[in-house]
Amino acid sequence: MAAVSVLALLPRRCRGLAVRYRELLKFGLVGGATFVIDTALFYALKLTVLEHKPVTSKVIAVLVATVVSYVLNREWSFRSRGGRGRRSEATLYFLISGIGVALYSAPLWVSRYLLHLQTPYTTRLVEEIADFTAGQVVGVLLGMAFRWWAFRRWVFPAQPDPGPAPSPVLSRR
Repeated sequence: MAAVSVLALLPRRCRGLAVRYRELLKFGLVGGATFVIDTALFYALKLTVLEHKPVTSKVIAVLVATVVSYVLNREWSFRSRGGRGRRSEATLYFLISGIGVALYSAPLWVSRYLLHLQTPYTTRLVEEIADFTAGQVVGVLLGMAFRWWAFRRWVFPAQPDPGPAPSPVLSRR
């Protein structure tokens, strides 16, 4: 099994932590992959067809990354969780992700339109650093923390503990 061979590569002290926090690690790896998708698409749009619409570029990038994230989280990160039907689960996932889009985009909006960290008010270099920091660091951290909490609570809840098996009742005749 691939998980066993990966665990064997870890130092012995880390193995227990990796097993204990496996969902968080998987969620983080999915987040890392979708961060790359989000960042690449954000800059591809922002530097080309949506040059004057960075927030629109960010929203589109996050939406595409969210679809990929749902598939990976459902099939890998939270595979052992959830007792909901797929339709209900997907609806909750995308509703919570919609809130996540607002959280991801809010710091970029503040940076651009409240703090005016954009040309002509600042240099292009400062604009790019501010866009990356606000959109790709602060926004991603806010959105990811919210989504981790909300997904575990509502979308992929832990299976209820069935409790101890009922003991057979012996009847007297």
